[in-house]
Amino acid sequence: MTHSSHVFAVPALSRLRRGLVASLAVVLMGAAVSAEAREVQTAYGELELEGTPQRVVTLYEGALDVAVASEVTPLGAVTTRGGDGVASYLQSRVPEIEIVGTPREFNLEAIVALKPDMILAPPGLDKAQYQLMSRLAPTIVPGGEALSREAWKQQSRVYALALGEEAEAELEARLAAIDAHAARLKAEMTTPQTASLVRRMPGGLMAMSDELFATGLLAATGYQLVGGDLVKPGRPHSDPLSDENMARIDADTLFLATLDDSSEAAADALAKEPAFQRLEHASRDSLVGVNGQLWTSASGPLAAEALLKDIEQARSDG
Repeated sequence: MTHSSHVFAVPALSRLRRGLVASLAVVLMGAAVSAEAREVQTAYGELELEGTPQRVVTLYEGALDVAVASEVTPLGAVTTRGGDGVASYLQSRVPEIEIVGTPREFNLEAIVALKPDMILAPPGLDKAQYQLMSRLAPTIVPGGEALSREAWKQQSRVYALALGEEAEAELEARLAAIDAHAARLKAEMTTPQTASLVRRMPGGLMAMSDELFATGLLAATGYQLVGGDLVKPGRPHSDPLSDENMARIDADTLFLATLDDSSEAAADALAKEPAFQRLEHASRDSLVGVNGQLWTSASGPLAAEALLKDIEQARSDG
């Protein structure tokens, strides 16, 4: 009898152990899922996300930049300002991307057709549009101050966190390298230098705000900024400059942006204008033509890397 009881006790104990193992496995699986879940703070509240999105649509140039830097290939994007595709510095990285609108107007039908599982939207997206987008997929709208030198980093971190752990780690590594590059350029500036950033538009020259992505990087590399006082608070650029206001953008280096490939031709033309020739630093060598799609429209880690290369090249040429 004792032997019989012993025989039946073994399978019972085995079943108990198997049950415990199975239960433990379920607990561990649950813990793994919880570990992958992440909370993303957006302008419209906190979103809890799990897994890695596979069908991403970006509705903001900075969001596209972060996605590409994270080796995520979005299905759709908006055009860059002044163009009919994405910014030239990104074109080779996303040659087949679908255009789903402009920075000011999105094509909802085109977005729906892509069946997104995540939408990276611009800062400042209004609530009605957000609610509409959110019916399609989790929609990420960064919060915080839109116009400040460091806003692009905060926005980039929100997008990267939404894209997943690998994107977040890649972004932080790039941001650290960008800060180091800027610090090196600043340390190499042994004599104080001034700089201004202006954009040539059909209506004339406009001074760009000191609080933009590009002017923030100019300041980080050691330049003292000139011309920002012409810009009203909260605005990205000034009204077109009169001849009298030209003296207020006079700087050791004037970075001249156009939204196409004509920046060098625009610099040549500006050097010949009487209003420019009256400036203290009036010389063609003080003018640096730059791509306005990168310098006055883009943001993100890849844009920062490209812009710092432009700054370094301008200094070596000068």
